[in-house]
Amino acid sequence: MKVKVLSRNPDDYVRETKLDIQRVPRNYDPTLHPFEVSREYTRALNATKLERVFAKPFLASLDGHRDGVNCMAKHTRSLSTLLSGSCDGEVKVWNLTKRECVRTLQAHEGFVRGMVVRYCGASFFTVGDDKTIKHWKMEAPGYGEEVEPLNTILGKTVFTGLDHHQKDAVFATCGQQVDIWDEQRSSPIRSFTWGVDSFSAVRFNPVETELLASCASDRSIVLYDMRESAPLKKVIMTMRSNTLCWNPMEAYYFTCSNEDYNIYTYDMRYLDRPITVHMDHVSAVLDVDYSPTGKEFVSASFDKTVRIFPKDGGHSREVYHTKRMQHVICIKWSADNKYILSGSDEMNIRLWKANAAEKLGVLAPREREATDYSQKLKEKFQHHPQIRRIAHHRHLPKSLYHQTKELRVMKEARRRKERNVRKHSKPGSVPVVSEREKHVVTVVK
Repeated sequence: MKVKVLSRNPDDYVRETKLDIQRVPRNYDPTLHPFEVSREYTRALNATKLERVFAKPFLASLDGHRDGVNCMAKHTRSLSTLLSGSCDGEVKVWNLTKRECVRTLQAHEGFVRGMVVRYCGASFFTVGDDKTIKHWKMEAPGYGEEVEPLNTILGKTVFTGLDHHQKDAVFATCGQQVDIWDEQRSSPIRSFTWGVDSFSAVRFNPVETELLASCASDRSIVLYDMRESAPLKKVIMTMRSNTLCWNPMEAYYFTCSNEDYNIYTYDMRYLDRPITVHMDHVSAVLDVDYSPTGKEFVSASFDKTVRIFPKDGGHSREVYHTKRMQHVICIKWSADNKYILSGSDEMNIRLWKANAAEKLGVLAPREREATDYSQKLKEKFQHHPQIRRIAHHRHLPKSLYHQTKELRVMKEARRRKERNVRKHSKPGSVPVVSEREKHVVTVVK
């Protein structure tokens, strides 16, 4: 005779301690849950609204400079260390966890034009308006010791930018020309010129470490290979680029900030048109920096805002501004992908969250699961009109709002005029030029 016995495993329904929540058996059969989608939509809507409620990106202001912050540098080995240089020649080293200045040194006469930390993190370089390159020790001098640079190189002209190689004892400066220096020598080991009177920025590629790029005053972006004797090629644009930044994950891609209010992402193999034109700023873009994941970048602008763009998106996903913040001169994205640092005209460095609504600190497992679940719901319903409207809405200062509106009207007027000209011209005489092709004049090899 067969006897059927119910067999249950207590692990499936008994709590381990009385502080745990009760385990509820769930049947995931979709026929038993006819209102699942509407329930998820409501949850997604609430999650989107709560995200906007909890979006408090501003964390701290680091004040101490007596003039505008002109450049910043991230420490290559320490997350909590930041270096900043101001327009009066002063360099400060900050501890970001304590949010205080740990060291101040008078590095140059006049502006500090550029600074970079050596790849080992033991020292850093600065360049200034006094035509000097100075090499400093990272750690503060002992009691009674003089604050002296390890090495000082006097150049022939003013240096405007500086960057260090990722692996070797080599660094690059730009001014009247792009110079490659060995740390042990007092004269450049190689100089690149291409009929340009001055350069504003130079950057080494973090992946293909022998490549570097620079922004020139004749509206061009020039690419170099250190193993070759002459520059590789350059792209000339309609307006001047201020700075550029290489994508740390995709070796061929770089993004440059331009005077025409736009940011352009290029593939260095195909310079005849940018891959993406990022629009949203209403004044010249002064600096740009990639996140360590290479998926997003942050830009600083003369219009007193900081914007975060996805690398392949034409419009920003986030805009940061405060009443006190003036023209933002320099910007950095922290190496742990959580924070953004902006240096501005009114002598402050501001610390922002990269994800405005993110909760900082240690999350309980249930809390993390709830966050992940709501994030997935927001992604699932992101194109629904109401959710999209709430997620995309940003409150802008009045002046900025009106400027954006005015630019939109002007752009539409230009488009309309072009359409009318084409309509009343001989077919094919007025070609359609795409937005991406409009801004490139020519590529010289």
